[in-house]
Amino acid sequence: MEFSGIKVDVIRKNIKNINLVVYRSSGKVRVSMPKYISTRLVKEFISKRVGWIKKHLQIVESRPRRIVPKYQQGETHFLFGEPYTMVIKVANQKPFIQLQGGEIIMTLRPGSDVVAREKVMREWYRKELKKRIPALIEKWESSLGVKVKEWNVKKMKTRWGTCNTRAARIWLSLELAKKPIHFLDYVVLHEIAHLIERSHNARFKSILSEKMPNWKAVEQEMNHKV
Repeated sequence: MEFSGIKVDVIRKNIKNINLVVYRSSGKVRVSMPKYISTRLVKEFISKRVGWIKKHLQIVESRPRRIVPKYQQGETHFLFGEPYTMVIKVANQKPFIQLQGGEIIMTLRPGSDVVAREKVMREWYRKELKKRIPALIEKWESSLGVKVKEWNVKKMKTRWGTCNTRAARIWLSLELAKKPIHFLDYVVLHEIAHLIERSHNARFKSILSEKMPNWKAVEQEMNHKV
């Protein structure tokens, strides 16, 4: 569908409510709707929110375009919010990364292309993130009086984390390895809090406010920081 020159992807699902999302990464606008709702009602829903959609699209457009990394000499990469300069070394051995001062030193096999370099970097980020997560999970488990049965890290395009409340399992975004550590702390709290309250309702928000009074400021920073 198109409204005031804005393309909106409309998807029918087995859900109860109409959900409108403007994706900060791509600028795409998507509406998820229950299967039983008529197209007319969806058009009315979107028409009333055109102003809100335009406002958020302007925010997306005002952000600097994401630079696709090539993992080469001199690039800047981040670990938990801190910038490091990439240094490339070549050797006939298993690739690895080490930190030294303000540098990320990546040792690669001869002829390693950007795909191979990205894989080395991704697994290093995963390893570094997994070092930090257990202590945070333990902290919030103790504070909230719940138990996480399983957790892991994976690439996520649009989310910082997810929680399967039935399995008491949480997943955390690999991108958190690049962000300031208080982002990770908040996301761990957020997902574990879902083991007490599944919805983002007043009770859920009161839990966050009690445990992390500045959570709204952290969430706003996360949603607007490039």
